[in-house]
Amino acid sequence: MSEHRTADPDLGVLAAQVLFSVQRELFTELAEQGFDDIQPRAGAVLAYLRADGVRASELARVSGQHKQVIGSLVDDLERLGYVEREPDPADRRAKLICPTERGLLQMEAAVSIMRTIEERHAKALGKQEYAAFKTALHRVADLQRKVQGDSQGAGTRSGQLSDQ
Repeated sequence: MSEHRTADPDLGVLAAQVLFSVQRELFTELAEQGFDDIQPRAGAVLAYLRADGVRASELARVSGQHKQVIGSLVDDLERLGYVEREPDPADRRAKLICPTERGLLQMEAAVSIMRTIEERHAKALGKQEYAAFKTALHRVADLQRKVQGDSQGAGTRSGQLSDQ
């Protein structure tokens, strides 16, 4: 019989607590700044969107979401006026997901909000301890992705998703 200790939450519980709390704060602040039509699930696209555009397959890879989920989120964000699909100059058969003017404004607002959140934590922990925390968290995230990648098939592990 396994021991269940609620006093010492495991990595998954702690990661979820941080994720959901940061998301609530971020999306509440975004709503107050006029971006009240987007939901936290759109973060799988918005968090990785680049000003010069990005392929849906890359969004799927870096967010860890299936390409179909990303496609649905992009459809929603396109309908709301945050992104548009444009031909990729490097491969005319592929499309880039590009932020619109509204999308760029949202990206700027999100960066500012996240900077404020991070500065608050750095002040509370001390800059050096917060930097060490982020370094360790990056390493844990990379290790976890590697384990997850090693347990999946070669096609998804290598990120071979099409952009048709």
